Amino acid sequence: MNRRATPPSDDEAEPTVTDDWLTVPNLVTLLRFLLAPVFVWFMFRDEYWSALLTLIVLFSTDWIDGFLARRLNQISTVGQWLDPLADRLSLWVVVITVVLSGLAPLWLVFALVVPDLVLAGVMAIVYAGNPQMKVTRLGKARTAALMIGIPLLLFAEAPFLPDSQPWYVAAVSILVLGAIGHILASLDYLVQGLQNAYRMRRAKLNPRSKADREAFLGSV
Repeated sequence: MNRRATPPSDDEAEPTVTDDWLTVPNLVTLLRFLLAPVFVWFMFRDEYWSALLTLIVLFSTDWIDGFLARRLNQISTVGQWLDPLADRLSLWVVVITVVLSGLAPLWLVFALVVPDLVLAGVMAIVYAGNPQMKVTRLGKARTAALMIGIPLLLFAEAPFLPDSQPWYVAAVSILVLGAIGHILASLDYLVQGLQNAYRMRRAKLNPRSKADREAFLGSV
């Protein structure tokens, strides 16, 4: 007996990607760019509590823009490259600032910035654009660790804490895990990107062509 196919529900429907750049999620992403210099301003005025509150809002926008994009079905081509760019640049600004302020060790800059630069350089050569790789669980875990560890560093400077040393140790420990996870995640993305490029070439597709990348991603 033949059965009529059940149409997908709204929750199961594929999200629509639009070319409209003026969306609510993109405005939230732009807010992340604006909050980064505010954070720097508070840090170099030694107003750590204000810097902490700014950082919490800044990091929260990373979740809020993604939630709104899915909830409002406002996923855009601009947002697909603007969001990761905002993530990387805002994280670099935050990390370099806390290191220059003396709250975080210097190795944190090299552990976070160098892998990003290597990955971005290789992907720019191979793809000449955004390879559009999916975020892995390791990538999400390292981001969570960094977003917890850095605010803890600032919280350790709170004047009402009777003993800030345990908080500082906890913050650095979490940042060590985040830094290790960041290096491993960058290697994972690098291998994934190179493997995808190899598969595309075997399928007679050009990794540097946006149309070919979209065709390849639609087939996997």
